[in-house]
Amino acid sequence: MDTVKIIFSDGSEHIYTKGTTFEEISKDFNSKLDAVGVRINNEIFSLDKKATEDCNIRFITVDNFLGNKMYKSALKFIFEVALRGYGYDITYEHSVPKGILGVIKGNKILTHNDIETIKTEMERIVERNSEIEKLNVLPSEAMKYYHASRQDEKADNIQNINDRVVTLYKLENYLNYFYSPMPSKTGVIKKFNLVYLGNNRVIILFPNVGDKGELPEYVHYDNILLSFAKGKQWLSALNMPYVTNLNKTIADGTIRNFIQSSELTFSLNVAKVAEEISQKNIKFVLIAGPSSSGKTTTCHRLGSYLQALGYNPISISIDDFFLNRSDTPLNEDGSRDFESLQAIDVPLFNEVIVKLLNNEEVNLPIYNFYTGKREYSTKKTKLNENSIVLIEGLHALNDELTKEVDKKYKYKIYLSPFIPINIDRHNYISTLDLRLIRRIVRDNRTRGYNAEATIDSWQNVRNGEEKYIFPFIHQADTIINTALAYEVGVLKVYVEPLLYSISSDSKYYEEARRLIVFLKQFFTIPGEYVNDDSILREFIGGKNND
Repeated sequence: MDTVKIIFSDGSEHIYTKGTTFEEISKDFNSKLDAVGVRINNEIFSLDKKATEDCNIRFITVDNFLGNKMYKSALKFIFEVALRGYGYDITYEHSVPKGILGVIKGNKILTHNDIETIKTEMERIVERNSEIEKLNVLPSEAMKYYHASRQDEKADNIQNINDRVVTLYKLENYLNYFYSPMPSKTGVIKKFNLVYLGNNRVIILFPNVGDKGELPEYVHYDNILLSFAKGKQWLSALNMPYVTNLNKTIADGTIRNFIQSSELTFSLNVAKVAEEISQKNIKFVLIAGPSSSGKTTTCHRLGSYLQALGYNPISISIDDFFLNRSDTPLNEDGSRDFESLQAIDVPLFNEVIVKLLNNEEVNLPIYNFYTGKREYSTKKTKLNENSIVLIEGLHALNDELTKEVDKKYKYKIYLSPFIPINIDRHNYISTLDLRLIRRIVRDNRTRGYNAEATIDSWQNVRNGEEKYIFPFIHQADTIINTALAYEVGVLKVYVEPLLYSISSDSKYYEEARRLIVFLKQFFTIPGEYVNDDSILREFIGGKNND
């Protein structure tokens, strides 16, 4: 009988009968977490694939970046199918920290008991270990199905993509498509929870990368929900809820009007924050946001508005207060931990800002990233009656950083690109994906990094954000949404060649292909259409950003 040799990621060799499924092979996978898929020679497959030749494999779990997306997609599908059984549908609005916000569509407002009933049905679907069948169909067939089910935006997406084959997934007689591979069966989706916010709004919680398969505790971020809601209301007023609507403005030549509206909306939001600050006795504005949030441009824009209101803005970067590199604390693996608060000279930082508050002169430090040592400006800095200090950095929201300053003098801002436009009713634009695309473009332009290098460092960046930014979001006085609804069409021009350059033998090949499939939904927008002072210039370059 023919056999195949399968080499696991730990180097162990296993012999199986040719044609054995990887679901069966995964029983020999020594892990506390179930495999949701398998990477075979750098390509991702569901576990129903059969082993037909010798290969190296790595099982992927919910604690893996791509495995987590597979888990989340399957969970969304299970929730949809459970709802359909009770005559309801779901619109997935956007992500929230550790979860997804969905709005249930039906003829009544559900109760908490209704939500528990739906959750029980989801658990039954998982217990049945129902098959999630992958179907490759002709575009015309998929479009016919979506038009018949009144999901016209999905049909329009399929028409715009113009692929020869469309991938759909089938679960218990329901069809849908998602922008990541799916597990082959529902039985691997064991951990999830539903948090009912009322008015048919539900948060779906699931294990995130780094949670080791455990469910996170729900933390309510009302400001994030409000920021998304405002963006969606604005788009709804313009009759532009989906990417297909945006694509039509590109096709009919009216995209520049929408670009100007988007830019003006962002500027007005920043101006509103400046006005709010001016009405209080604020001396220190503390600004934090995850990577590629557009902190540089937003801080500059905020400073300009404060100046227009009669203030003298002074900028301070927390990075300039790094300890000398030789004194930086170490991670468990011996590498230097530049992300933790302990890498910052907190006593010096407090000493400086207290002196500024007391109208004393100070020499601000300047960190030399080449030598790894702190230097000092020769110019003295002192606050006058109209001065206001803008402090930007990873730990800005953490009160421990400014523990010597009374709360009444501080105003905290959290920045993040919460892009409000959706692909369709069941697929939103991931904030993580948007930030990653922004970072790939900027890293290539400013540092010469290829896309593979940026993706390789991405999880470490994310780990730092999870530890040092996200736990303090609730302390922010306001949130500034730094996304522009049109921006993916611009970024696509710059990022696609970088993603295509990742070769098939790279371990990041599948992630690159996933992003390429995502970008197919968007018509391109020339970079020349972007305003010279746009936040997008921080990433794509141009006037004052070259």
